[in-house]
Amino acid sequence: MYEGTKLLVANRGEIAVRIIRTAKELGIWTIAIYTPSDALSLHVSLADKAIPLLQGTAEGSAELESQAYLAGRRIISICLDNEVTMLHPGYGFLSENAEFASLVVNSGITWLGPRPDLIQKMGLKHEARVAASDAGIPIVPGSVGVLASAVDALEAAKHVGYPVILKATAGGGGIGMVVCDDEAMLQERFLATQSSARALFGIGSLFIEKYIFAARHIEVQVFGNGLGEAVHMGERECSVQRRHQKIIEESPSPFIQRYPALRQAMCDAAVALCKRIKYNSAGTVEFLVDQTTAAFYFLEMNTRIQVEHTVTEAMHLDLDLVKLMIDQGISERLYMPAHVPDMCQDTYDKLRLSESRHAIEGRVYAENPFRNFLPSPGLLQLVELDS
Repeated sequence: MYEGTKLLVANRGEIAVRIIRTAKELGIWTIAIYTPSDALSLHVSLADKAIPLLQGTAEGSAELESQAYLAGRRIISICLDNEVTMLHPGYGFLSENAEFASLVVNSGITWLGPRPDLIQKMGLKHEARVAASDAGIPIVPGSVGVLASAVDALEAAKHVGYPVILKATAGGGGIGMVVCDDEAMLQERFLATQSSARALFGIGSLFIEKYIFAARHIEVQVFGNGLGEAVHMGERECSVQRRHQKIIEESPSPFIQRYPALRQAMCDAAVALCKRIKYNSAGTVEFLVDQTTAAFYFLEMNTRIQVEHTVTEAMHLDLDLVKLMIDQGISERLYMPAHVPDMCQDTYDKLRLSESRHAIEGRVYAENPFRNFLPSPGLLQLVELDS
């Protein structure tokens, strides 16, 4: 099944290492890409072949290097020159770029991820809300579609009720969200949020949702085969956040442990959405849960493998989401339905380990408190973890 395949990993660091290790276990020939700063990184030495993204006079330019992993056409060129059959985008960078995914597919290379149209549809949050609603999933009360002006925002907020949260429809990573407590605050912040969204994401479109004070952020790992079949691998909770960014991710969810029926309802809802849109590959459906009522609402869908996928793998015996993505891609490339990953929910339920087991992943922040907590990257010289 894997004979003759060549996999290029269009990423760096931990996720590139993660993907290459699974590929090597399957006997797949791997190619890494890198910038001068990453020349000695582990993903470069692990791959069967490593190719620099920058060449000639471009080397040494910090500005060019920072954009190198976003250079879609350069990456495609490397693929074609090296007869690459599959490309895994990892997370971040180009992983949720529908235009790049289309470029990969149109170049005759298998994209290890969902179809470009799904990336586009679910990547715009206001469209994802419609898709979820059509699948019968509760959505956070909010505006219908995007807001054309501050006047529209004020009108929508009247129906939703304050406080509200302004969101960039193309936003992500906790960026592009502003809480507004009243009309004055909404009017004051609308244009600034719109401009910021346009500068950061290329799209200035905003929508409004009701801001829920006491809320839990819980997501469900899903996988679909593109044929209208899908499964889930349970939930992860990421309610401990800073600046709307996850700090702690854990499974099982401490909150859901108190409401067993809630887990089933949320997982069923996530699977229903995937089935309706005929989702293919790995993904995550995120929900907001009202802590006081245990009511849950669709928040967004990540159409890629996530940083936190290892938390789910740690809770399942021999689960390898990267392998599932590779198998799904090969089955699509070779038109081999018999090799589509198993979509029997019972298979994955049986892999789940005892509820007495708990998996936790934490994010380490390196910031300078004397410079208003600006990022302060550097070499970790000593790490001590209590046993």
